[in-house]
Amino acid sequence: MLLFACFPASTQELNGIWKGTLTISPGGCFRVYNLELQINIDEKQHISGVSYHYSDLQNYVKEEFDGSYDNKGMVLSINEIKILTYHVPPDCVPCIKKYALVYKKEETSETLSGTMGGQMINNAGVCPPGTIVLKRIKESAFKEIENKNALPGSLTNRKNELLREIKVDTGNIRLDFYDNGIIDGDTISVFANNQVIVSNQGLTTVPITVYVRIDTQKMEQEIVMVGQNLGTIPPNTALMIVTAGKKRYQLYLTSDEQKNAMVRFVYEKPD
Repeated sequence: MLLFACFPASTQELNGIWKGTLTISPGGCFRVYNLELQINIDEKQHISGVSYHYSDLQNYVKEEFDGSYDNKGMVLSINEIKILTYHVPPDCVPCIKKYALVYKKEETSETLSGTMGGQMINNAGVCPPGTIVLKRIKESAFKEIENKNALPGSLTNRKNELLREIKVDTGNIRLDFYDNGIIDGDTISVFANNQVIVSNQGLTTVPITVYVRIDTQKMEQEIVMVGQNLGTIPPNTALMIVTAGKKRYQLYLTSDEQKNAMVRFVYEKPD
């Protein structure tokens, strides 16, 4: 068994879901939080997959990654390449991370351990470094959320009608949704680049507030409002207040059984 533990690991052994903790140096949004890597390695030692960084299942960042595996040293070099979706406090800035992880197999356990570093989105700064210890698990903690976020028919079968294209020079956009006019029971869902950010919430005089961060690797962000019902006074209408840096926009969105309302934000570097 001791001799077997010294042999290089095959790619089949490393494929799967790995979960553990990421301990960050001072300066991070959370000192210690959870990390899940869903790893796929092909016969050419190429790595692909997705990562979840989370304090809990309501506060997380999901990213896509790629990389390579050194079979002799049993080292995985993983580079996150883009953010797929995130739900974090407004004062937290997601990072695009790089990992150097060593695979170790003992008689009763398997681990991936190593270090990380990276760059905050929008070049906001360098990510605080951290250390990682992961163990293999059978099922993702985000299985139910991934199923819940599958695109509904109301998003795929209706026409997404572009209401306006707005140029922004800030990486953080605030959206406030109100009922437009009489409170009549309108309920909406909101998607940012096909990822749900508001799910089946009723419109009132109190705003539904969400934040959209602009990833400089994806210059266009599409926001789609889906009317989940027509209320007592059809169609489903909402007032959306956009705050982008020092600029403020007031838009009136309409959704019915044939169409959704879409707004596109285009990021332009400030002078």
